[in-house]
Amino acid sequence: MKWFKCTLSLIVLNTLISLPLHAQTAVTSVHGVVADPSGALIPGAHITLTDTQNGFKAEHIANDHGEYAFEQIPPGHYTIEVKADGFAVEKLNAELLVNQPRTINVRMVVTSTGNTIEVDASAGLMNTSDATIGTPFNNQQIQALPFEGNNVLDLLSLQAGVVFLGDQSSNTQDSDSRSGAVDGARADQSNVTLDGLDDNNQKKGYAFTGVLRSTRDSVEEFRVVTTNANADSGRSSGAQVSLVTRSGTNAYHGSVYEYHRPTATVANDWFNKQAEAVTGAPNIPPKYLRNTFGGSFGAPVLKDKLFYFFAYEGQRTAESQQVTQEVPSAAFRNGSLTYATDSSTYTLDPAKIASMDPYCSGNETCPLGAGVNPAAEAYYAQLPLPNTTAPNDGYNLFGYTFASPAPQSLNTYIAKVDYSIRDKHRLFVRVDLQKDRLSGTAQFPGQPPSYTITDDSRGIAAGDIWSISNSLINNLRYGLVHQSYSNQGVTNQNLSPFRHTTLSMILRGAKVSTHFRPAAITALL
Repeated sequence: MKWFKCTLSLIVLNTLISLPLHAQTAVTSVHGVVADPSGALIPGAHITLTDTQNGFKAEHIANDHGEYAFEQIPPGHYTIEVKADGFAVEKLNAELLVNQPRTINVRMVVTSTGNTIEVDASAGLMNTSDATIGTPFNNQQIQALPFEGNNVLDLLSLQAGVVFLGDQSSNTQDSDSRSGAVDGARADQSNVTLDGLDDNNQKKGYAFTGVLRSTRDSVEEFRVVTTNANADSGRSSGAQVSLVTRSGTNAYHGSVYEYHRPTATVANDWFNKQAEAVTGAPNIPPKYLRNTFGGSFGAPVLKDKLFYFFAYEGQRTAESQQVTQEVPSAAFRNGSLTYATDSSTYTLDPAKIASMDPYCSGNETCPLGAGVNPAAEAYYAQLPLPNTTAPNDGYNLFGYTFASPAPQSLNTYIAKVDYSIRDKHRLFVRVDLQKDRLSGTAQFPGQPPSYTITDDSRGIAAGDIWSISNSLINNLRYGLVHQSYSNQGVTNQNLSPFRHTTLSMILRGAKVSTHFRPAAITALL
């Protein structure tokens, strides 16, 4: 039996060693020295670290040099109590932020009456323990700072050394990997972790957005290391973004909120205004409605033992986007083609085009007749007339600008359970679910969206932090993120585009320049 247990232990150990593990983050630490008023070190002092909100407690005995350290503890508001024979009890209130070590030295006061001295050590949060550079944000700051769309990761753009070229509603991040660059590194070099586990968008590589979306009320703390990240921070050269999900506490806490932004507060798009002026339409800005709402709730199940937390956020966006499509001019849709040579400009009417058609020389070789294709004419007749000059070929094709609806519906669900097995042993499980639907722009007014994007990403995370002794800590975490996207079109039928042919097949012997497009001629034939 003993041999079986030893063999099983070796198998499990070998399996864990062979697994691809990433650095564990989303924790913090505090250390310092205990000394008397003269600066002499006090060995053997008893230090107790307590989080009264959830009952977490850790104890440590100062070594022969008066040093103490609490490693890999959950971030939060702590009370540090220091006791030593012949000295007053010191109680320090300290806020320990995620991924930012604190150094708190204690000066004991000699007394014979057992007095207690309370000290506020929450001030002076500058990092003096390592070389990392980055700003931590606690929950109060996250709640107070304004940022668009309630996206917590947008706070990264407020820090020094960050270049941000567009918001989440634009395509800037899709077309330029430098959007979200931190200290010169491209956006896909940033590393985003949620509760110490990978949350990077493997498809896009955004610097500001993970697969699982964090809401304002679901984030307890947040830190971005922009420079000099430690070896335990991540696997990339860019910024190290660490987020911690809120937990339930011994006190009931929650929130309900709604943000509404109507069209009445926005100005008209310049291009939309010009297009309206050309057609004589009134100066009306595109629809711009953003409604973000949600709430959170945390509570204890067993005091100091079992807690739960739940958050929901929905966002409904009815926002028009400016679209410019290429449409034929009135003459072109009636069968007249204008082209330019090196010396002059010529127009071919339908009769001339019919005389040049080489495919109608025999019977049944041209069922629709010579010249302009009536099917193309019928299709072009359905399109609106141009209301802007760009894009254009200068003769036959011009632009049509309009405001297209592009509604979005976003839903985020987050649930977390924390359980303290005992003072030094704590477990958590977190579940995330997203239900998003984003409609693309229409090809022309009155048509359905050209595509629809759905996001059903979800994830589960679990962690076990066990302080076995003052010098031995086990931090085990597991996470599974299912990144699920779908880009669906508006039809399941075959696509029949206009074919491109060479100019020599259409205008034999004519010396033409590239002032017009082959597709324009091909569409007429």
